[in-house]
Amino acid sequence: MKLNEHFSALSESYLFATVAQKSAAYAAAHPDKKVIKLSIGDVTLPLAPAVISAMHEAVEEMGRKETFRGYPPYEGYDFLRESIAKYYADRGVDVPVSDIFVSDGAKSDCGNLPELFGEDNVVLVPDPVYPVYVDTNLMAGRKIVYAAATKENGFLPMPDESVKADIIYICSPNNPTGAAYTKEQLQKWVDYANEREAVILYDAAYECFVQDGAARSIYEANGAEKCAIEMCSFSKTAGFTGTRCGYTVVPSALVRGGVRLRDMWFRRQSTKFNGVSYIVQRGAAAVFTEEGMKQINENLAYYRENARLIADCMDKCGIFYTGGKNSPYIWLKCPGGMKSWEFFDYLLNEIQVVGTPGSGFGENGEGFFRLTAFGDRENTKEACERLYGLLKK
Repeated sequence: MKLNEHFSALSESYLFATVAQKSAAYAAAHPDKKVIKLSIGDVTLPLAPAVISAMHEAVEEMGRKETFRGYPPYEGYDFLRESIAKYYADRGVDVPVSDIFVSDGAKSDCGNLPELFGEDNVVLVPDPVYPVYVDTNLMAGRKIVYAAATKENGFLPMPDESVKADIIYICSPNNPTGAAYTKEQLQKWVDYANEREAVILYDAAYECFVQDGAARSIYEANGAEKCAIEMCSFSKTAGFTGTRCGYTVVPSALVRGGVRLRDMWFRRQSTKFNGVSYIVQRGAAAVFTEEGMKQINENLAYYRENARLIADCMDKCGIFYTGGKNSPYIWLKCPGGMKSWEFFDYLLNEIQVVGTPGSGFGENGEGFFRLTAFGDRENTKEACERLYGLLKK
């Protein structure tokens, strides 16, 4: 037997697993100390009442023979796909229902979409960025080149005419930096991809946090339907991290080698994926109702206020940061020239606050640190008090 040798190119542990292990070890060794986690981007507010109501009703339906449902459609139920298409249309973006695929989350699709492409394709990934983009392609043995996202370019790298890439990952608003592209900036990436017949994999998981006019969809750029696949999620928008539901748009106009990628994706999904449960999809559809949108916007406002509290704390401490406005993350410069993991240990040992080391997101993340606004309000306030007390000097 021969194993997949490409796994040897991966780091020993997934970033967030390492953070969790180190935090748990500290807590076990110091049971008298309260550890506050502002690290992993998991939500803390419960599902909206409209979502819960829809899911309860769906459970009742599953208990009656005349309304029971078995396997869902591979691409998702029409009632949810139509709601998603309307959500786009309300923002002036035309996405046909036939191009929408419901999944169990954006992370799954991030990892599965590369199956549509040969192993000899070159992958362009921003640095720093969400680790899944890198790891899934390393597992397949693809060559990866990096677009440097730095303080100097606002953590928004633009196309480099000298770089040859076949698959381009863009995350906007970005995890971890919080930087968000404008429509005009995305247009340059779309033009770059179309000129080279490259494909953009666009992660819009945090689009609902955009507040300053930045783009919320790659399809706001002209010609994007010919080169871009967009991944979205209910995890951050509506708190579905424990419920699992997302959606991906694969335009019918996206053709490479004479083949529609939409058809390839349907073939892949129908072979390897049995769909998202009826109960979860009913809950997801409720997100887009008038009452559902009102309720999830209240939850989003809660997280935005958490982000403001953390950002204000950084301002008072005189620490450089980005994010917090179009993003639930604060991306800060480690004070005193500290390395990312050094700062992680410093905060954990001194004030029992846990964040995520920037170096885990890529080379250019060294010396930076990510804090999340998805925590509980009182814990966030307490963490800010601890941070200010430690860092004000």
